[in-house]
Amino acid sequence: MDSLHRKSLGEILVEAAAITEEQLREALSAQEAEKKKLGEILIEREVISEEQMLKALAMQLDLPYYDKLPINDIDPELIMNIPIQFCRDNLILPIARDVFNVTVAVADPLNIFPMDDLRLILSTNINMVVCPPAVISNAINRVYERSQDTSQRVLGELTDIEEGEDLEETKDLLESTDDEKPIIRLVNGLLARAVKEKASDIHIEAYENEIVVRCRIDGALRDTMQIPKRHLNSIVSRIKIIGKLNIAEKRVPQDGRIGIKVAGKDIDIRLSVLPTAHGERVVMRLLDKTAGVRRLEEMGIDDNVLHPWKSAVTRRHGIILVTGPTGSGKTTLLYASVMHVVSGEINVLTIEDPVEYRLPGVGQIDVKSKIGLTFSEGLRAILRQDPDVIMVGEIRDHETANIAIQASLTGHLVFSTLHTNDAASAVTRLNDLGVQPFQIASALIGVMATRLIRRLCTNCREKYEPTDRDLKVMELTRNDLQGKTIYKQGKGCEKCHGIGYVGRMAVHELLIMTDKLRILINKTQDSNEIKKLAIEEGLTTLRRSAVLKVLQGLTSIEEAIQKTQTEELEVT
Repeated sequence: MDSLHRKSLGEILVEAAAITEEQLREALSAQEAEKKKLGEILIEREVISEEQMLKALAMQLDLPYYDKLPINDIDPELIMNIPIQFCRDNLILPIARDVFNVTVAVADPLNIFPMDDLRLILSTNINMVVCPPAVISNAINRVYERSQDTSQRVLGELTDIEEGEDLEETKDLLESTDDEKPIIRLVNGLLARAVKEKASDIHIEAYENEIVVRCRIDGALRDTMQIPKRHLNSIVSRIKIIGKLNIAEKRVPQDGRIGIKVAGKDIDIRLSVLPTAHGERVVMRLLDKTAGVRRLEEMGIDDNVLHPWKSAVTRRHGIILVTGPTGSGKTTLLYASVMHVVSGEINVLTIEDPVEYRLPGVGQIDVKSKIGLTFSEGLRAILRQDPDVIMVGEIRDHETANIAIQASLTGHLVFSTLHTNDAASAVTRLNDLGVQPFQIASALIGVMATRLIRRLCTNCREKYEPTDRDLKVMELTRNDLQGKTIYKQGKGCEKCHGIGYVGRMAVHELLIMTDKLRILINKTQDSNEIKKLAIEEGLTTLRRSAVLKVLQGLTSIEEAIQKTQTEELEVT
């Protein structure tokens, strides 16, 4: 469009019926007084949306407008020589190249100075397309994530590296540049890749002739890469440096924490270094702090379990327990349960090892065993702080168990976790820790056992006809399958990275104390007897909860059975 005959932004907005003539006149008067752009004033006054303004601006400048970008089709090579901070600061991103031009998505096409810089960097002409800032920001993170998946390439660059090399940390791992030392880029690449693939843990394992790196994704370890053994000391030293551990100490285990940022996400890493026969072994547990604490309603808990659990956690006093093995989702459920009762009228305090999420309106204490701040000592101190609700990260020993029970019997609501296979076993475990049966019967409100099972990939799952053995294990009949479609793990596809599963979901078993259960607990602490009575009173077992997911087509029989392998109770 000829610039001499180009319509003004205001005229375009009026013609599009986005604003009235009167609104335009008022905005133009304000523009003269405030010295701001017309679009800014209209957006501030909520007369138009940012999207309407950008579309009008694109029309005025005769530029295409994209409301989304083809992220997977953007070649990471386009941004190889462009710092991520340059793209973030200016909200621009190269998205395509042809023989003569590079197409760049921009949020502000009137800001021409970054375009001049890009022409110099890319040595080519620039074509612009207009795009919302949020869309560009997301695309920048996603494309730079892909460009930083360079671990395998960096391996080829590792030569003679001195142990303990270090450089200043970048604010975001995606801002790492090619002029950083290879060992730093290798470690950064591993961390960025793990975050991208939503891994919960990274294992760096030393063997006789090699280093094997594995990531735990959806609960299963997957081989990520193999590294020559000669680089072990350099990799471990680099990780120790960013974890603020002693790089000279290689004889004893060390634990630390690392805070990093990847693609705008704040990631907290729990670091463990363990000496083995073939060298030091490293395990890093990743926690996405930006994900926040989920609400109970977002936990995927079935209604028949959710409603009685909500009722249990809002009691005035007693003890609430969440049980399961490591990595079963106990802490996530515990946090959601505590946040359900938080209000400005009550005092909520926690003692944790370590504090994983920061909870608004809650006083949280980190266990520091080295200076004597253990669970039991911290719990004693909390009781002097006039709490209404107390959360103990885990009941591990006799002393903590007894203090927690006493607190629950003296007017406090106590939340905690135990490592047991099912809900009924929590009674046996408390008794093993020295808590008297009458105390358990009086204090215990409810126990929720939880497991995480993998979801079938809906893109490649396959229909499956259960065998008689499958039905026996699931305690189903052929009639139970009427109108249901059962699926099994598929061969794998691009969506699930060839695994057949994508993501995980929780299954639950809820035991709520009743008068009959209290009488039984005073007589026996046998978990089988307790579970048998609980089932008679309506308890849905972990196995049954998992089987219901199978009947819904969400998971496979194999996964449901494997993840609920507790000692099966014969109920007649």
